[in-house]
Amino acid sequence: MIIGVPKEIKNLENRVALTPDNVKVLVDDGHTVLVQSQAGVGSNFNDQAYEEAGAKIETSPADVWKAQMVVKVKEPQEEEYDYFYDGLILFTYLHLANEEKLTKVLADKGVTAIAYETMVKNGKLPLLTPMSEVAGKMAVQAGTKFLEKINGGKGVLIGAVPTVKRSKVGIIGGGVVGENAAKVAHGMGASVTILDLNPERLSELDNIFNGQVETLISNPTTIANTVKESDLIITGVLVPGAKAPVLITEEMVKSMDEGSVIVDIAIDQGGNVETSTHPTLHSDPVYIKHGVIHYAVANIPGAVPRTSTIALTNSTLQYARHLANDGIQAAKEDQTIYTGVNVYQGKVTNEAVAHAFDLEYTELNRLLD
Repeated sequence: MIIGVPKEIKNLENRVALTPDNVKVLVDDGHTVLVQSQAGVGSNFNDQAYEEAGAKIETSPADVWKAQMVVKVKEPQEEEYDYFYDGLILFTYLHLANEEKLTKVLADKGVTAIAYETMVKNGKLPLLTPMSEVAGKMAVQAGTKFLEKINGGKGVLIGAVPTVKRSKVGIIGGGVVGENAAKVAHGMGASVTILDLNPERLSELDNIFNGQVETLISNPTTIANTVKESDLIITGVLVPGAKAPVLITEEMVKSMDEGSVIVDIAIDQGGNVETSTHPTLHSDPVYIKHGVIHYAVANIPGAVPRTSTIALTNSTLQYARHLANDGIQAAKEDQTIYTGVNVYQGKVTNEAVAHAFDLEYTELNRLLD
């Protein structure tokens, strides 16, 4: 198979879909890999490294997009839609429940669109997990930065200082994002509260942190109280393939002190906060609503591309190999790949995405038989 790796063009997105080591594996499997020139430079992988691994370097993105399968990191931007063609396999993060136009263009052009974030294995999301780990850790870094007075914040330190009351960090969602955010915030000495719907998960978190973080069942009352009391709120509640649930209302945001910070990690799926009205960019990451700083960058891990690229591709490569070897038939052989197919043969094959835009849902099995 011919595999294409275009350079990411989303604002300050410096990750790349395959490392030179990944390319060598695919070339050794007998595949041809086309890499756009400078695609890996943001992650400190130069063109020479890709050539030495066996890739063919292309200067034009159009030539890369002619490949049978294109592997990316972030969802295609509008200027890339013209490269789509009937039969193309696209393997990347898509977040289609928040991308109506992209969903319709993929279907109209007959693209087979496989989304990292909806792939499920043993009840977990193996291709979302590594980036959730990075995003959770970085959320505390971002929150700490914007709590500084010089950046518009209330001027408090996330961390323990003798004789000073600890800053409070509220984390909505006890999944991978929440756990990793809590590790950093707790490690800095903050007073941390984690909210989740699952009592068993809260018990796990209580054991992980040896009872040193507060764990509460998530409901409108506990959320409202936590939001009001916190200096920094981090949200990371996702439903695979669907729009993120809005858990923090505008009234809750109004209750926060001026200069407090919200980091809405679920923004790429629409956000968990009613006042998270739009995704922001690394070049312009925040806006203020009701005196509260909102950090709503949709590709947080893109700020540390070297780490993020290696962590991501360590997880994606096995599935990219299966798709390269067997095409869409890999979805019949691997249930994890099956759950990633959002669009196929002009049909929306992810029920949550179809529901988000009132589109017809078609079960993938009907199309693969």
